[in-house]
Amino acid sequence: MEAALGSPVASEHDHPVLDLRRIVKTYSLGTIDVHALRGVSLSVSRGDFVAIMGASGSGKSTLMHIIGCLDVPTRGQYFLDGIDVRTLDEASLSRIRSRKIGFVFQSFNLVPRTTAQANVELPLLYAGVKPKERRQMAAEALEAVGLADRAAHMPNELSGGQQQRVALARAIVTRPALVLADEPTGALDTVTSEEMMAMFSRLNAAGRTIVLITHEEEIAAYAKRRVRLRDGLIIDDRRQAPVGAAPPKLWPEPAQASGASAS
Repeated sequence: MEAALGSPVASEHDHPVLDLRRIVKTYSLGTIDVHALRGVSLSVSRGDFVAIMGASGSGKSTLMHIIGCLDVPTRGQYFLDGIDVRTLDEASLSRIRSRKIGFVFQSFNLVPRTTAQANVELPLLYAGVKPKERRQMAAEALEAVGLADRAAHMPNELSGGQQQRVALARAIVTRPALVLADEPTGALDTVTSEEMMAMFSRLNAAGRTIVLITHEEEIAAYAKRRVRLRDGLIIDDRRQAPVGAAPPKLWPEPAQASGASAS
């Protein structure tokens, strides 16, 4: 059964989007073992908005890499949208990463001399989506972030905030299970950061599941839940009333994207 636009889609078993169980990550530096994560358990439900915080050396970057399937834990289990990532080979892990996770980075990572529309289409191109559908989906994603009128502009013709919104459109265009944002406002000024976080709030209100990595209290305040790490452990995990709540912007959920979801 299809869900209404903007409403969360429940799977047959309605599993969490993220389910990390006793995750341990140890790096060996010569004769020294560095314990980056010391048994982290974290579950994130569909439609949640979680900010992960921690000082340098707390383990938050390591946790982000594991959540994003960019690294694997030394021990423990990680289920991404119900899939046990330990069972995947490198090729399968890459496919799941591209289809289940939309990444937003601090540095935008747009392709120069390529239009906003073409930048947003890139994940769909890699996923084998046909050109007509690809153009339509990219146009919808740009409209969702308020940049429909900038589709033909090159990155150097856009402000920093507009470039990050293009990056956000690229992250959501495949309608992934999770949007994973790593310090997405780090290169933006205060006013533009607030505008960007309002955009995240609207997408979350429309049903997007968001995990945000940040060291800024003002940015974490937009999330519904704040998780703090120290020395590789979660020391605090609490619900909060998010600031900047906004009415939802209708946006199709992952199950409605043909050609861009995992089989």
